[in-house]
Amino acid sequence: MTLGAIKKVAIIGAGAAGICAAKHLAAAGQEVIIFEMGSKIGGLWVYENDNGMSPAYKSLHVNSENKVTAYKDFPFKESAPIYPDHSQMVEYLNDYANHFGITQLIRFKAVVTNVLPDQDQRWRVTLADGTQTLFDAVVVATGHQGVPKHPNFRDQFSGEYLHSQAYKVPEPFRDKNILVVGIGNSACDIASDVCSVAKSVTVAVRSPVLLMPRMFLGVPTSRVLGKLEKPWMPWIMKRWLRTWISRLAFGTMEQWGLKTPKTRTHPAGHHLLMGHMIWERIKAKPGIKNVHKQDVYFEDGSCQKFDVMIAATGYSLSLPFLNTENSPITHPYLDLFHRVVSPKHKGLYFVGFFNVSGGGNIRMMDDQAEWVTELIAQKQGLPNQSVMTKAIQEERDYIQKYYPNSERYGLELDPAKYRSELLKQRLNYKKVLS
Repeated sequence: MTLGAIKKVAIIGAGAAGICAAKHLAAAGQEVIIFEMGSKIGGLWVYENDNGMSPAYKSLHVNSENKVTAYKDFPFKESAPIYPDHSQMVEYLNDYANHFGITQLIRFKAVVTNVLPDQDQRWRVTLADGTQTLFDAVVVATGHQGVPKHPNFRDQFSGEYLHSQAYKVPEPFRDKNILVVGIGNSACDIASDVCSVAKSVTVAVRSPVLLMPRMFLGVPTSRVLGKLEKPWMPWIMKRWLRTWISRLAFGTMEQWGLKTPKTRTHPAGHHLLMGHMIWERIKAKPGIKNVHKQDVYFEDGSCQKFDVMIAATGYSLSLPFLNTENSPITHPYLDLFHRVVSPKHKGLYFVGFFNVSGGGNIRMMDDQAEWVTELIAQKQGLPNQSVMTKAIQEERDYIQKYYPNSERYGLELDPAKYRSELLKQRLNYKKVLS
């Protein structure tokens, strides 16, 4: 690749990350093709997406308010609600793609089956129909919520079992005793949704959790935290503030059968969840010890019989088009410098592979896409492989030190810390090339 020359770039996935990467790359004059295995823009937000990968249920809404969810140069319409639903998110993403001329760059129903390095540091992308094309760079934007992760007691349960990805509407579960496994946002959403028709709903909660109100003092809670939390504050002080807000809104976690976390945790909640717990439409139990047919034994020694088990137990990383040598996956982590760059493979980039501990995912995709664009245009440099590898390990050590020992936190990001480190990287290595 010649400095300043137009690069041919393949982007895999037309969800929020893929169209964002395409927008920045196209604006910089690069030749971009997006491969989307389905027929629609929007990825996980598309309800009943024909790509077969979307976990969207009919009641799904965004967890972060629209102002911090939006791309930084494309706000939601003034008429949009504070927390848009999935259809409004899809409309927004389509508007974004159309506004920036991205839609015409997408090849729908194009399933990428193989991405391999080729001659002259290029990449050969193979589709399911056998088509092969060479690219100067590949941006993987397929997301990390496509392959359900199941609990090890799945096969011991003789009732109806499904992963949260398969849940769509509550009606099929009318008058049934439901067990929801997990306490992430999907678990909170589904429990709050299905309890309207179920005979009973129980959530099995193994890990400590801090349920946060969606609104506080009449505004989104994130705005309140944005005013109270300062960059100089140590995490213990921020944790105290969040626990204080949660307690003012809901009381203690312990009074609802939960445990207050002592480490950093991913925020969770649903605006109706606590109301349902007050009415005992939803009850909490500790982690599951074992399962025998329809009997579920909990860690507190109790046992209950359930008709249905819904496992909101997260997803496994999967990049089936990359072979073992090229894949950055080391479960539950990704060997990527600043979550974007493969240290071993020049020209292979990733956008959107993270969970944000507060704030909106889409805004972070903007930051990553800008950096990828600068790297591909060779307006940015990178440290050597050993430095990048060391930084990856340091980030992993940080996650293991400050977050719970759970696979769920393998992709966790502190947005303020990440943005600061990424900005430092971009500034330092821009000076090298200037």
